[in-house]
Amino acid sequence: MSDSDPLHGATRIMIYGVTGSGKSTLAGKISGRSGIQWHSVDDLTFDPNWAQVPVEIQRERIAKICAEDAWIVDTAYAVWKDIPLSRVQLIVALDYPRWLSFRRLLFRTLVRCIDKRPICNGNVETLKGTFSKDSILLWHFRSFKRKRARILEWCDEVKDAKVLRFTHPRETQKWLESIHRLPQV
Repeated sequence: MSDSDPLHGATRIMIYGVTGSGKSTLAGKISGRSGIQWHSVDDLTFDPNWAQVPVEIQRERIAKICAEDAWIVDTAYAVWKDIPLSRVQLIVALDYPRWLSFRRLLFRTLVRCIDKRPICNGNVETLKGTFSKDSILLWHFRSFKRKRARILEWCDEVKDAKVLRFTHPRETQKWLESIHRLPQV
């Protein structure tokens, strides 16, 4: 693996970060630049009407993707993170400050509540949902420390994959701009 290769030779990539850090957006951009197919985890785990897919089916879906030679996933849920971790070659960790990721999340959520743009299998965000007990805004606060700790743990402990940890969007953007389409992907 060459230091000049921003993907470090990887064709199995997982984006991971705190809620609101821009994982899906980054995954799509990496896919567009590299030619590696991106799989939206939200599409795999939520059916229409925000119905959560049973864990067994989530595990089957992610296992099928991770059995392939090339893939990008935009997160790893705790109930099946073992599956991509067993095959991932590159973890891109977005470890942004809470204020930054929450600001992004709040803005994105409010815009989606207004424009009703469909996301993950036709679901839409609503103000009612935004301020419910299952709110993505609350999830940000519930999961932030755990996700950040997991990133730091992976930086120290993951031996079979390269971990790139970015602490500011400028770092991520600079790295992203260095990615070029891979041959034969």
